[in-house]
Amino acid sequence: MGFFSKLFSNKKQTPEVKERTVLNIQIGDIVTFDLVDYEVVGKITYRDGSYEWFAYQLLEGSHTKWLSAEMDDELELGVYETIKLPVTEPFPKQLEYEGMTYYKDEEGEARVSGEGRSQNINGRLTRYADYISEDEETYISLESWGSEVEVSYGRDIEPYEIKIIAGSK
Repeated sequence: MGFFSKLFSNKKQTPEVKERTVLNIQIGDIVTFDLVDYEVVGKITYRDGSYEWFAYQLLEGSHTKWLSAEMDDELELGVYETIKLPVTEPFPKQLEYEGMTYYKDEEGEARVSGEGRSQNINGRLTRYADYISEDEETYISLESWGSEVEVSYGRDIEPYEIKIIAGSK
């Protein structure tokens, strides 16, 4: 097709939508989990050295969940919700929550980049710690943002438990 035919063509060029995976979800996408459709309103990319992982803020009405995704030796996915649990730094070796003991699995420092509702933390550094329950079924995640420690409670999920619908390019 020549220059003039492209210029005067009535065909509308539709942008190609990139197929979504849990490692490239974008703001505005829809994630279905447990038969509920959530809009992706925030995305945080964490970098600790050369290691990278993602957290997506999912919103349905006034209900928020966080979907975490990382490629370690294999794909690891988790769904988390913010909880109230008083924790301060330095992070303890173990935590108690709802009658269960959680043991520190890892901790470190990560540089973050945020998009959407999470853009206000762009470029910041956070200290984090992950804890695992005695039965290895649930997790508690801590993130230190200045003087505030955000605490989340979650569990692993399998890729087949979610569906991603692209809301943008």
